[in-house]
Amino acid sequence: MSDAYTPPDTPLEIIHQDHEVLLVNKPAGLLSVPGKGEHLADCLLARVQAAFPEALLVHRLDRDTSGVMVFALTPHAQRNLGLQFEKRQAKKTYLARVWGQVVEKTGRIDLPLIVDWPNRPLQHVDFERGKPAVTDWRVLRHEDGTTRVRLYPQTGRSHQLRVHMKEIGHPILGDPFYAEGAAREFPRLMLHAENLRLRHPESGKGMSFSAKAPF
Repeated sequence: MSDAYTPPDTPLEIIHQDHEVLLVNKPAGLLSVPGKGEHLADCLLARVQAAFPEALLVHRLDRDTSGVMVFALTPHAQRNLGLQFEKRQAKKTYLARVWGQVVEKTGRIDLPLIVDWPNRPLQHVDFERGKPAVTDWRVLRHEDGTTRVRLYPQTGRSHQLRVHMKEIGHPILGDPFYAEGAAREFPRLMLHAENLRLRHPESGKGMSFSAKAPF
């Protein structure tokens, strides 16, 4: 991966907005929050706060992942949504294209993960010290030696979907960290946060928000 950070210069794409929550479609290649140093200051949080100064962070997506992100517009909403994520009540669905032909129709990956300290921010499987990580998956279709899958993370570990798919022999296409050879030669990481289900922090009503995958 090149060190140059060149985030896409695209307008903010708002999915939903009310007095408590704001949902946006994050483009691939844009950090969720600022990195260390002025050159990494441009991020989705900064762009959202330029338009909504009261916006507060609830969760993150990897820089190379696109899709649905929720921001809180009040401290109460931030606390409420934060708890929903912490207790795994907020449900995320991802769309991915992976290397090779996934033979089974559905499956579950249950492999504990921990940061690979010498190679941060990479993560790896560690059965002794890793934290529980579970991903359910379903095949949608096969495309030219690759497979389109829907991923249902049951836990929220860093890089979970990326490591899990690599571990079963089907790395996500275009992954600069975990894919190798031809699987890496794609213009972007083929991972998109397609849907987010949560309860509205004020009414408690269940809500579902989606953004179509751009690949």
